Amino acid sequence: MAEQQQHSRAASSAQDDEDEAYEMVDLTTYARTHQWWSTVFGNNSGPIAEKYSVATQIMMGGMTGWCAGYLFQRVGKIAATAVGGGFLLLQIANHSGYVQVDWKKVEKDVNKAKRRLKKKANKAAPEINTFIEEATEFVKKNIVVSSGFVGGFLLGLAS
Repeated sequence: MAEQQQHSRAASSAQDDEDEAYEMVDLTTYARTHQWWSTVFGNNSGPIAEKYSVATQIMMGGMTGWCAGYLFQRVGKIAATAVGGGFLLLQIANHSGYVQVDWKKVEKDVNKAKRRLKKKANKAAPEINTFIEEATEFVKKNIVVSSGFVGGFLLGLAS
């Protein structure tokens, strides 16, 4: 009998030790206090607003925005020229009799593509909304850099 009581006490203490081995962790609190970039880059690497002065942030945003705007302008001009030139050549070839375009079939295919696009757009809406929310949050956290980027982008388009 005494041996059985001793065995049951040992089993209950082993179960208590097993319960004590696990700790409950609140993930939301842990995520707020242990940010991933701190473990990867060190403690001195938070959002950009914490690292650089306002003037530096505006200059960085402005320069990257100008580069992006300038490239967007150049690529846009090339793309517009290619599409417009291709359409012009197609019209000249059609008018000269080299090419016969079945416009009814073109219209039917365009309408079919529109329907497919609408179906896919409805399915992709939650992912797009999530991306927009993340982008909005980024802009709010880095408003100085974002405003510099927009200003630089507009200047890049104009130059």
